[in-house]
Amino acid sequence: MENRDNKMEEGRMPFTTKNYVMMLIGVLVIALGFVLMSGGGAHTATEFDESIFSFRRITLAPVVVIAGFVVVGVAIMKRFKTSDKE
Repeated sequence: MENRDNKMEEGRMPFTTKNYVMMLIGVLVIALGFVLMSGGGAHTATEFDESIFSFRRITLAPVVVIAGFVVVGVAIMKRFKTSDKE
């Protein structure tokens, strides 16, 4: 019985479709975080633009990026059950 279970584990792919979908969602969340971080620069070297210190760029965007990395990490580490019945 144990030998049969080991053979089934050897032939199984390391990631399922759910893993790949979760990884894609995580990458999209990371990209959203970087989009939230962008913009707000000064147009000339002599003026200073306060919008670079907005809540969105300083707090929200880094939290969104870290959340995306957590989602990708969970997608890599979690093993989903396959629906193969043998």
